[in-house]
Amino acid sequence: MQLTDLGWDSFFENHFEPFRDQGFSAMRVIRENRKEYTAYNELGEFACEISGKFRFEADSKGKFPAVGDWVIVSIRSNERKATIHTLLPRKSAFLRKAAGQITEEQIVAANIDIVFIVIGLDFNFNLRRIERYLSMAWESGATPVILLNKADLCPEAEARKNEVESIAFGVHIHTLSAFQNIGTEILNQYIQKGKTVAFLGSSGVGKSTLINSLLGTERLKVNEVSESGSRGRHTTTFRELILLPGGGMVIDTPGMRELQVWGNEKGLKQVFDDIEELALNCRFRDCSHESEPGCAVQESIMNGSLEPKRLESFLKLKKELAYLSDRQRMKASAAEKAHWKKISQYAKDLKKHKK
Repeated sequence: MQLTDLGWDSFFENHFEPFRDQGFSAMRVIRENRKEYTAYNELGEFACEISGKFRFEADSKGKFPAVGDWVIVSIRSNERKATIHTLLPRKSAFLRKAAGQITEEQIVAANIDIVFIVIGLDFNFNLRRIERYLSMAWESGATPVILLNKADLCPEAEARKNEVESIAFGVHIHTLSAFQNIGTEILNQYIQKGKTVAFLGSSGVGKSTLINSLLGTERLKVNEVSESGSRGRHTTTFRELILLPGGGMVIDTPGMRELQVWGNEKGLKQVFDDIEELALNCRFRDCSHESEPGCAVQESIMNGSLEPKRLESFLKLKKELAYLSDRQRMKASAAEKAHWKKISQYAKDLKKHKK
């Protein structure tokens, strides 16, 4: 096993150079479970812990290692353990807002080349959810591919595919059945040595079954899925990067009940390119596409060339990103005030001490 088999390339090599001279090694994180890490390099697999300095300086969840990250470590070979000192910059990262009220990013998977968005052709099928996934996938820097699974349960599989094609411009879309192993061979054209793909989707859509088909073995546990609502009662409970027998890597992730956006509007603009293009013809440059006169987007709604629900989805995601941006600014401002208050107090204490 060479580092290049794990996705190492000139991008990481250039950033690693200063650490090489200090005697450190590079490893890729292959498993994360409640801040316990396992990493891998040409020497094999190591249990890893974060250094105290790293933990002290990491001021948000996004600063901690995630599956797929390349980390700088010091190795204790006789113990098969290593200490993580820092992260190398990420080439790509699938981000979402951390669950709950805290305004923090959560790294779902790092340094991925392709994002497989797995959608079940059952009660899981939802065009608006697909738009949300696509926006976040394009934002990540990876290339999205949509897998419409459970085609054996859906007589209208081709019609559903046509619906997805109408909102997923320039994205490869495949219908398949993981359970019956129909159409799964198409995945092999995306799996290449040194490349990383991530499977994302709700619980019960068949991610683990698809990965098992690539592995040629039942490595990942797959339980039954509830018939009422097609909700999965299984599956992955932690993130993991898995090396494939023929080369390449896949990242399995837990099903996502909550998928809140994170980032700027880059991914949003790519998914809703049709609306962005229409907006160029609006009378006002800052048109909100809701009630302004001369709105080209609303005109398209009226003449039937744009679906109202698609515009609703666009505006909803846009508002979420704007709200998130405001919260981040408020958080940064509060942190800045606290920082200067601490410095001011330190200066006062120092002055008193001198007296």
